[in-house]
This record gives sequence, structure tokens and C-alpha cells, in this order.
Amino acid sequence: MSSGPAVPAAPAGPVRRSGFAARLLAAQGIVLVAMALTTWLVASAVGPGIFHDHLRRAGTAHTAAEAEHVDQAFTSAMLLSLPVALLAAVVFALAVTWYLSRRLQRSVARVAGAAAEVAAGDYGSRLPLLGLGGEFDRLAATFNALAEQLEAVESTRRRMLADLAHEMRTPLATLEAHIEALEDGVRTLDEDTFAVLRSSTGRLGRLAQDVSAVSRAEEGRLEVDPHPVDPALLVADAVRAAGERYRDKGVALRSQPSAGRPVLADAARMGQVLGNLLDNALRHTPPGGTVTVGCRAAGDWTEFEVRDTGEGIDPDHLAHVFDRFYRADPARSRAQGGSGIGLTITRALVRAHGGSIRAHSAGRGRGAVFTVRVPAAPRRER
Repeated sequence: MSSGPAVPAAPAGPVRRSGFAARLLAAQGIVLVAMALTTWLVASAVGPGIFHDHLRRAGTAHTAAEAEHVDQAFTSAMLLSLPVALLAAVVFALAVTWYLSRRLQRSVARVAGAAAEVAAGDYGSRLPLLGLGGEFDRLAATFNALAEQLEAVESTRRRMLADLAHEMRTPLATLEAHIEALEDGVRTLDEDTFAVLRSSTGRLGRLAQDVSAVSRAEEGRLEVDPHPVDPALLVADAVRAAGERYRDKGVALRSQPSAGRPVLADAARMGQVLGNLLDNALRHTPPGGTVTVGCRAAGDWTEFEVRDTGEGIDPDHLAHVFDRFYRADPARSRAQGGSGIGLTITRALVRAHGGSIRAHSAGRGRGAVFTVRVPAAPRRER
């Protein structure tokens, strides 16, 4: 009679292991017992010899009965005092070990709990100082710094997704409205319709390029090939490239370069920096206004300055003008205000050159000044 297929054994439940405090206490207990036994054996082997040597040096004569009595007294004293002392020492040491292990267990449990909260998406979790020494304090500080960084990354990710959705909504809505109008016969496929469709798809394309560029910039993947460059030449090229756009809007564009040391920069990337700043100044300067771009030496640095007589920036907004998708005036239309990424890319390009950029404005209606600071070329590289 053939037997049926073997039934697999039910999987065993998770093996429950003892906690950290119990394992530490057990390990310390084993060490203490081994220490007590070692102490007992060494004292039993060495103690009688030392005792008899002291008796011999004392020079006191004893009968055989007295010597035997003295040996019994010494042995009894050792048998009574040494085990009691060792037991008291082991108990006290175990008590101290238990207290420390409980503190360690609570601290490790705090770290594990906070890490689990962060893993679950709660990036606001923080660890207090554990009070177990500098190493544990550094662990708590490092964990808190990691949690803060993750919280900032998550906040940036959410804001970027929301801003992307907002940026895409207008051109997509325009495309959808015109396609529906074409389907319903309300509009005809004429040159004006083509222009609107091209404008909307162009905005989507520029947005995709800007997002890709700012991602590369913030990840430090921008390629910069610095060489000694005349800063006055960079200013002249930027003014020449932007001149037609300024003339079309009726904004005066002036250059004030000064003689100075060459800068160690990538000419194409610095041209992009100055071009972005000039485009930003043009968007915020009304017809009849003036934009001035210049450069000057500042010790081992060279400063480029773009100054406009436009709308200006409120002091509350100055700290955020380089944040991606940030707009000092939320009421500005997306078509007039750009994608909101140009200044973010500009800051990343300047930092890639080892420089810095700052914005200054006396307030709304009083213009703005953007100052770029990049290192001058060392003398051996000029």
C-alpha cells in the first residue's frame, strides 16, 4: 500500500531571542563567575605558602599540635571570608551591570524606535542626548542630522512635484482647450492656432529642460572646464547676446567693465550665468528702465554685478529668490515670470566655480542688484 505525499511540517514560529540587557548580563555573569573561581584557586594555591613563610620568619617555635591548629585556623578563615567576599563582589558587580545594561537597552530601543519612525516616513523624529558618553551623543547628533536631511529632501520633493504640476497645468489646459475647439469646429487649424499650440508645447519642452538642468546642478553633475578668462570680455559677450531683447522691450542695457585680473572660469558657463541674470533683470524691469552690468576686482576675487531699476524685491523674499520655482510675486503670470528655475541654475553654476552669489534690494519699486563672486586666476595660470 503506497503512502501519500509527505505533509511538510508546519513552519516554526519566529525564534524569540533574549534581549540585549539579558545577554549582556549573562555574559557579565559568566565573566564574574570565572573571575571568582580563578581568585579562589589562586588564593588556595598561594595563600598557605605565604602564611607559612611569614610564620617561619617570625621565628616563633610551635609544637606539632599548635602548627596543626594554626593551619586549621588559616584554612577556616579562608573558607569563610573568601567565598563571602567573592559572592558579595559578584552580586554587586551584577547589580551594576544590570543597571548599565538596562540603560543601554533603553537607549538602543530609542534609537531603534526613532529609526523605525523615519523608515515609516515620519522624518520629524529626533533623538535626545542619551547621556551614555560622547560616542552615544555623537550617534544621536548624527541620527538627528540624517533625519533633518531626509525631512528637507522629502519637503523639496513634495514641493517640486506640486510646482511641476502647477507649471504644467497651464500649457496642458491650453492644449486641451484648443484641441477640443478644433474637434467641435469652433476653431480652425490656422496660423494663430498653430502659434498657440507651438507656444504651449515649447513651454513644456523648456520646463523639461530646466528641470533636468537644475537636477544635474543640485546633484553636482555640472561639467565645468575653467580657464583664465578676461572678465570684461565675458560682460561684453553677455551684453551683445541680450542686446536685441532689451531693445525690443525698450529697456536700456549698459556695461561698466573695469580692468582687472583674469578669472578662472568656464567661459560658456559664466556666459550662461550672466545671461540668466540679464534675462531675470529684463523680466522685472519695465520699459524705460535701465539695467547695468559690470565687473570689478576684489582682492583675489572678481565680482560681476547686474543692477536694474525695476520692481525690486521685498526683504522677506531675498532669502528665497534662488529657490527653485520660487516667485516673489505669486500674482505674476507664468508666461511673464519664466519657469522659476533660472536663478537656481545660476547659483549652482556659480558654486561649481567655487564662487558665491547674493541678491540685494532696497524694497519694492527700488530695483535689485545681483552680485556674483568668482575666484581670480592664479598668476601662474594667466
